[in-house]
Amino acid sequence: MENHINFKKVFKTAGAFMAWVIGSGFATGQEVLQFFSSYGYHSYGVVLLNLAGFIGIGYLLMRSGFEHKTKPDFNHFKFFCGSKLGTFYTWLITAILLLLIPILVAGGGATLKEYYGINTYIGSALMAALVLAAYLIGFERMIKIISSLGPLIIVFSLIVGILSLFADMGNWEKIPAYETALAPYHAAPNWLMSGLLYLGLNFFPGSTYFTRLGYGVSSKKELKYSAILGGTALLLSITVVSTAIMLNGNATAGLEIPVLYLARKISHLFGGVFSVILVLGIFSSCSAMMWTVCSRFSFPQKSWNTLCAAAVAVFAYFVSLLSFGKLVSAIYPVIGYIGLIFIACVLYKGIFHRVKK
Repeated sequence: MENHINFKKVFKTAGAFMAWVIGSGFATGQEVLQFFSSYGYHSYGVVLLNLAGFIGIGYLLMRSGFEHKTKPDFNHFKFFCGSKLGTFYTWLITAILLLLIPILVAGGGATLKEYYGINTYIGSALMAALVLAAYLIGFERMIKIISSLGPLIIVFSLIVGILSLFADMGNWEKIPAYETALAPYHAAPNWLMSGLLYLGLNFFPGSTYFTRLGYGVSSKKELKYSAILGGTALLLSITVVSTAIMLNGNATAGLEIPVLYLARKISHLFGGVFSVILVLGIFSSCSAMMWTVCSRFSFPQKSWNTLCAAAVAVFAYFVSLLSFGKLVSAIYPVIGYIGLIFIACVLYKGIFHRVKK
């Protein structure tokens, strides 16, 4: 079993791996702008750091799920961080995800408003309703849906980025000047800290989800291939999109949805298609977060679980009515800082502790 590889399962797991990350922050380009593009040429250092981090930390989290999938009460926070800190993180993560879901819903509302002129109240309500529906159909069905959306959005993001690169090749020498325009949107004081915060932002809130992905594989080799494929495809897409944003730094600085600007610049029709893909990407991440939050409040009666999910959706809707860009800049870096301690625990337990043993 250790050497068995089901490549269909590898692609499915890698797709689900990417689905968590490609929510509103990544898919819209807002996250990429703040954590990558705003540092100019140093953004490629952020990329390399995150390539290693996504593959390594992603693998360690999924491996913990794989090795403990027969234990229904397995708590990955306590496993990696110890009893006291693990208990604290177990409850803290619920509060953090309750803050993240509204950001994703806001991203969906902002996309529908910017491209289709749909009122923000209506657009955000539609997104909240879709996410609630995804939770109600169950985890396995949800994974089947969002695992196919991950690669689709990565491909479209690459197409947008590559076409933008070809169109704006003459702007390479302007990147240092554009960096000044993008500098106010730094997520951290320097590029190294930005790279670390991005890992904390994705793996602390997503740790329950990534751990659960490990339940569905048949061997550790499948885990390795899934992490390598998912992490590499994701960071390749980020590199291309970040570069395209930098080459258009004078126009993308300050935009809530810079990637949609790039797509619309290619053609109005392409922008329309990408806006649909964008909403699907936001839906994929938001659905995964909704499941993570609601799994913390499990009730014997199904009706109570449904009411809990509905309450989360309503809360997310009302908070999402705040500015999308401001929500990202205010909340994402804070979550990243909180996640740094968790990442340190994962690396210590997953690598150094095993070496000692």
